[in-house]
Amino acid sequence: MIKRNFLKLLAAASLGFTALSGVAFAQMADAITEPVTISFYNYNLATASAGADATRELLAKFEAENPNIKVETVGVPSNEIVTRLQADMAAGLQPDVAQLVFRDLYYIASDLGANALEDMAGAEGYAELTDGLIPRGVDLGRIDGKTYGLAYTFSTPVLFYNADLFRQAGLDPENPPKTWAEVKAAAEAIVEKTDAEGFFPGAYGPADGTFVYQAILMSNGGKVRDGNTLTFADPEGIEAVQMLRDMVGSGAHARLDLTNPSEAMAAGQLGMFLYTSAIQNSLSAASQGNWELRVAAMPSFGDKPTAPTNSGSALYAFSKDPVKQRAAYELMKFLTSKHGYTIITSKIGYLPLRLDIVDDPEFLGPWTQSHPLIRPNLEQLSRLTPNIAFPGPNYRQAEAMMKESVVEAVLGDGDVIEVLSLAQDNAQSLMP
Repeated sequence: MIKRNFLKLLAAASLGFTALSGVAFAQMADAITEPVTISFYNYNLATASAGADATRELLAKFEAENPNIKVETVGVPSNEIVTRLQADMAAGLQPDVAQLVFRDLYYIASDLGANALEDMAGAEGYAELTDGLIPRGVDLGRIDGKTYGLAYTFSTPVLFYNADLFRQAGLDPENPPKTWAEVKAAAEAIVEKTDAEGFFPGAYGPADGTFVYQAILMSNGGKVRDGNTLTFADPEGIEAVQMLRDMVGSGAHARLDLTNPSEAMAAGQLGMFLYTSAIQNSLSAASQGNWELRVAAMPSFGDKPTAPTNSGSALYAFSKDPVKQRAAYELMKFLTSKHGYTIITSKIGYLPLRLDIVDDPEFLGPWTQSHPLIRPNLEQLSRLTPNIAFPGPNYRQAEAMMKESVVEAVLGDGDVIEVLSLAQDNAQSLMP
């Protein structure tokens, strides 16, 4: 431990920033009076999608409104962006702002030197930055009372379903499944009476993280971990995975390509798909004129309340120069403003974390009226649950062990209890 802390301090000194939270640094400048350039690492820009176009639109408006601030963008896929930050820091390049996922929160704060926003902006600036954002979203970026990640692009798992397949199977699309038992029954009917597959949760592919699995687990009262003790193989976790395994056994749970399960839904060949609401715009485009897309809240285990986890990102500030800190602050404030979320929701598909704009005619009101499918997702924000991050330097390996065990337990032939318990024991050895 002493060696690790010494190496961390040594690396921080060589890179010109403090990697340990709680150490004071210069507070950001009062204003931007001279031209300044900041870097923005962003994974939406690394895609050939509406997300990239909408992000470019937002940045262009920001620069027009802030002529002294130029934003140099670095587009990197979400599963590579932390590695890119590490490499650039090691090369002496100090990043200023980055869009990063919550699974890396502890590492970003403790090892990459993200600024605590309360320290950087001061009490008044921090209040101005977060005022109006949903508190549950802001809380997700906190560690030990300090905010390192500012809630940015969010989605929760929702149940997409094909209303045409429901009708063909004799099901009522006006009354979608509300519980896992109802999902199983509906999926079996779709398999029996149509040529399509029944149900699939987007919980297994490499790009999905573990947020859908975590939402299922926690909706059954389970936990991924309790402090530094892993608990995903506790009885509630075993019961949740066994439920999915039983659906595989009955044929209700489809066996699809784990790397791209949304393709079957887009093609109209899947009855129900539990996945991030961020793909709603793309599914809407794929279904238009071909089949009818509907959306429902994620299913529950009987009368237990669901625990929809967040999939998405936060904005982190790494600038150590007071002027660049101010520029980073202004960019973060703009991107999470009422205008920012109007573009983010209507043109990308993420949730508006400022709920006062949903029906406001000056912002999202007209779009919301013509896109009612967002309503189930908005309702789930009241129960938003953290996508639990793993602490320690081996956090990704531990998370991967958990995820791989879930895939094996659901889609393989091994005993569910044995598979999960062995993985939990092995992953526990990697926890701090």
